[in-house]
Amino acid sequence: MGDHLEKLNTNLKRVEELSQRLVEALANKGQNDPGLNGPGPDLYMKASMAYWSELVNNPAKLMERQVKFWADSVTHYAEAQQNLAQGKLEPPEDNTPDDRRFSNPLWKTHPYFNYVKQQYMISANAIEASLKDLEGLEHKDRQRIEFFAKQMVDLFAPTNFLATNPDALERAVETEGESLVKGLENLVRDIEAHKGEILPTLADGSAFELGTNIATAKGAVIYRNEMMELLQFAPTTETVYKKPVIIFPPWINKYYVMDLRPENSLIRWIVDQGYTLFVVSWKNPDKSYSDKGLEDYIEKGYLKAIDVAKEVTGSKAVNAVGYCIAGTTLSLTLSLLKKRRQKPISSATFFTTLTDFSDQGEFTVFLQDDFVDAIERQVAEDGVLDNKYMAKTFSFLRAKDLIYGPAVRSYMMGEAPPAFDLLYWNGDGTHLPGKMTVQYLRGLCQSNDFAERTFELMGKKLKVSDVDLPLCAIACEADHIAAWKDSYRGVQKMGSQDKTFILSQSGHIAGIINPPNKKKYGHYTNDDLSLSVKDWREQAEFHEGSWWPRWEAWLRTHSGKRVAARSLGESGYKILAQAPGTYVKETPEL
Repeated sequence: MGDHLEKLNTNLKRVEELSQRLVEALANKGQNDPGLNGPGPDLYMKASMAYWSELVNNPAKLMERQVKFWADSVTHYAEAQQNLAQGKLEPPEDNTPDDRRFSNPLWKTHPYFNYVKQQYMISANAIEASLKDLEGLEHKDRQRIEFFAKQMVDLFAPTNFLATNPDALERAVETEGESLVKGLENLVRDIEAHKGEILPTLADGSAFELGTNIATAKGAVIYRNEMMELLQFAPTTETVYKKPVIIFPPWINKYYVMDLRPENSLIRWIVDQGYTLFVVSWKNPDKSYSDKGLEDYIEKGYLKAIDVAKEVTGSKAVNAVGYCIAGTTLSLTLSLLKKRRQKPISSATFFTTLTDFSDQGEFTVFLQDDFVDAIERQVAEDGVLDNKYMAKTFSFLRAKDLIYGPAVRSYMMGEAPPAFDLLYWNGDGTHLPGKMTVQYLRGLCQSNDFAERTFELMGKKLKVSDVDLPLCAIACEADHIAAWKDSYRGVQKMGSQDKTFILSQSGHIAGIINPPNKKKYGHYTNDDLSLSVKDWREQAEFHEGSWWPRWEAWLRTHSGKRVAARSLGESGYKILAQAPGTYVKETPEL
């Protein structure tokens, strides 16, 4: 008894201390533009008008839906009560679909938890059905209303509350309340780390150190300017292809997603195939970068990196690779080079790249004027777009997996974040310069000028049809960030006569970081890129295993003869730092 009392008193003292820290952390919340917290009033007005229009024009249908909801709720209540009245401590029949949030057996066997779950599912289904029936809404408005309604439905899931989460209650009993204290510690830590915002930490940051157990491929920084560091990786073969490969990763994240572990490192694999490989590591900008735009990334990033790679290797041209937004900007660069009548790039490879934004996919909800206006106001004040906004946006697209699930495990179960390298990288975000952010959102995403008209940059009118060199594009069928159908349509609009399109299984990251030795995800090919999206997919041939060897076979045809391998630092460019470099480790305070 004495031990229990001592533990209780200790926990109560910890709770008191944590409560004080919690109050202080919440008080330190930064002042953000309110438009970033949710859709503008116009959307609510459109939803209300659609509802009242249906009420006036089709009251019978509305009443039918409401009566069904009442009937389902009351019937379920009556069945549960009947079992209890008969002395049966068991729930009524449960035909709700499987949902991993409700994996604990008590959700099916315990009358209380099952009742709560079934009522939640009845309500969720009723809301979903009512939204689908609303008439008179434009497609984008309907998409946004359904998205935000789903966010509310997911928020109020019984798993998100202690009193209705059997896993959390069981853990609290087993640990004598210790799990709840640890959960409060985790909550306070996250609020302090994110300046008053509640964002669950997805990975244990202390488990990884860049250059030690993550991002360990041997290489060196051989050039540095205010926009990027250029890394050259050490050869592992006696001879290499004459033309080097240079990868431009997205500056929304850091490059080492391509070098998480030796066994799944795309960087190591490319080097092992006999290529001289350069990779750009972008500067993580602070407020002083507010006026840096796409032109700075192109001139001081793409073009400068290409010049250095050519000088180091003695090659007249390089093979360029762009990943995500860096692929979009590579397309802009190629258009610019054509206007300038320069040909320093032999071939281009695009990983999960969008150039045609006519269909904004799941990002439609965040790419309308209410949110973009708010972003523009915020970057005008801050100079940069804080990486936390991007993190929140991406997380809400997969809220069950990236917000509510981690929050439950961390704050109610008291679990420490896992030592998961991919999630660690995902949380190691970068800020975005204000000018570049607005250029991208307004000119490319919203106006779609590059694909449908011309995108004016650096004194030139750029268009996607200018991209006319040999190209290979890899998209991922489950990609929720750069939908493969939109990537395909962009490739169709490019002017090249030599196009290869590969569709990988899985998503934005796993579909690209798919080493052959894993034999995990396959891929699809179809040489006829004149087909519609639907026909291309239906007629595509499926291949087991990674797309990497297929791409390398294509790349080889654009890489020239083999020459002696190039050692680091032998070209006159001194080694400035060992890989992974210095920029990749920077996290500027705002």
